[in-house]
Amino acid sequence: MSRRNQITMTDAEIDAFLAEERVMSVATVGADGRPHVVAMWFGFVDDAPAFWTYGKSQKIINLRRDPRLTCLVESGNAYNELRGVEIVADAELIEDAGRVLDFGVQITERYQNITVTDTMKPMIAKNAAKRVVVRLDIKKVVSWDHGKLGGVY
Repeated sequence: MSRRNQITMTDAEIDAFLAEERVMSVATVGADGRPHVVAMWFGFVDDAPAFWTYGKSQKIINLRRDPRLTCLVESGNAYNELRGVEIVADAELIEDAGRVLDFGVQITERYQNITVTDTMKPMIAKNAAKRVVVRLDIKKVVSWDHGKLGGVY
């Protein structure tokens, strides 16, 4: 078995990894063809990774022009701890106010470890009014978990 095949995560391992990690590096294509890379908090829409950002952000400007993006979620410090998932995707821009608010609630609960109450929703809705959700329409996934090598490199 190749080393590449040894370290590839299963679909279930990828799902668990994405559920536990908190930061996704998002690369879009700028007008000059150069990558524009930023770190984003992320959640899920219809089981696909997603993030939200301001509608006037450079990411959204880039994605309106060219919907292609590549995202990376990684963890680990020592070689045997390195794990990661690269997602090559096209962006689905979600601008429906109700769906954006729902995502805002999800992100708030995920990152602040709270349950959003009805009294909190107007504050999230105010922020959501300026945002767009980007759902990843996945084309390709590459994963690695160096812990699967069992210390043999």
